Amino acid sequence: MKKALATGFASLMMTAVLSAPASALTVEGVDVPDTYSAMDTELKLNGAGTRSKWFMDLYVGGLYVPETINDGQAVINADEPQAITLHIISGMITSDRMTEATLEGFEASTDGDMSAIQGNVDRFMAVFEEEITEGDVFDLVYLPGEGVKVLKNGEHKDTVGGLAFKKALFGIWLSDKPAQKDLKEKMLGLR
Repeated sequence: MKKALATGFASLMMTAVLSAPASALTVEGVDVPDTYSAMDTELKLNGAGTRSKWFMDLYVGGLYVPETINDGQAVINADEPQAITLHIISGMITSDRMTEATLEGFEASTDGDMSAIQGNVDRFMAVFEEEITEGDVFDLVYLPGEGVKVLKNGEHKDTVGGLAFKKALFGIWLSDKPAQKDLKEKMLGLR
């Protein structure tokens, strides 16, 4: 009787485990959700990784797209709902450091010519003027015809630019000159 009860319990537990929804990817202790909803579109987590600098982990970046893709340029050029999430995991990130690093990223992704999107870049950078603390989450959600919605901890801060701005912004992580090569590879699901 005990053996039958134990077997039944084990079977029940296995059924519960197998029917549970897929869990989020965990990167540096951050649970990165496996889906993201944007404009009635369910986006899938394409990949996620850690941005590090000087041997310090700064944030976990995740890329969400309608269909899995491993081509950074195709993601940059796509005029479809997409999102990048940034989970701040270091108290070393300040507003000034985030602003400086993001401007460097824009310089790299535009080959040093931001003239066509300078107004959008300036407007976007204003989001980082508020204090940034460990645990903050930034969502950068591109919606065709609307622009890039910028959220901080779930609160909508601004909607900036159009496709040209989105290309430069997503290029910070996914261009040929990304902020960090292995983060790009992880966001594209290559590692």
